[in-house]
Amino acid sequence: MAKVKICGLRTLADVEHVNRYQPEYAGFVFASTRRFVTDEQALLMRKKLADSIQAVGVFVDEPMEHVVQLCDMGVINIVQLHGNETEDYIRALKQKTDICVIKAVRVQRAEQVMESMSSVADFMLFDTYKKGMPGGTGERFSLGLLQEGIAKLRERDCTIKPYFLAGGLDCGNVAQVIRQTDCYAVDVSTGVETDGVKDGMKIKRFLECVRKL
Repeated sequence: MAKVKICGLRTLADVEHVNRYQPEYAGFVFASTRRFVTDEQALLMRKKLADSIQAVGVFVDEPMEHVVQLCDMGVINIVQLHGNETEDYIRALKQKTDICVIKAVRVQRAEQVMESMSSVADFMLFDTYKKGMPGGTGERFSLGLLQEGIAKLRERDCTIKPYFLAGGLDCGNVAQVIRQTDCYAVDVSTGVETDGVKDGMKIKRFLECVRKL
């Protein structure tokens, strides 16, 4: 069964929703988007987050010192990198923190899936490309591109890291997406919001749609 990440938590009410419905992962966004949270906000939410839920920090080309600081403070226990971070960056971060790393890729072509498969990160995350937006677009991308890239990696006997799948997911399509792929986890933000605010019933339904498979 695919695991679930609810991303873009901003308030204690959001934390209450995920604590109630128990996804495996909850994401705090430290990049300059509408879901940005400060270190202080994230720490407060982290203290209220159930121990059973992994806290993921989402960054875009962030200075490593800040990422390490948040790890050392216990604010996050997984790092998601959504920018142009290199393999050397990931390697150095893991040496400093020994933390789990997810490397995100905004998919535009099948070859990109092949070229971006990290040898250092623990997980990949494939998301929708939209110019000027590092993520959280609420839009889907062609799964055919992902499937073609994964197939080519298999043909070459390359290592395929377990991957999260994001981009335009909601209760209406997540089951089909999981059936079409062998994703490790699904990542949702916009799809469980109403008017830009996390909606407890949408979170509940999304998790039900995944867990009934």
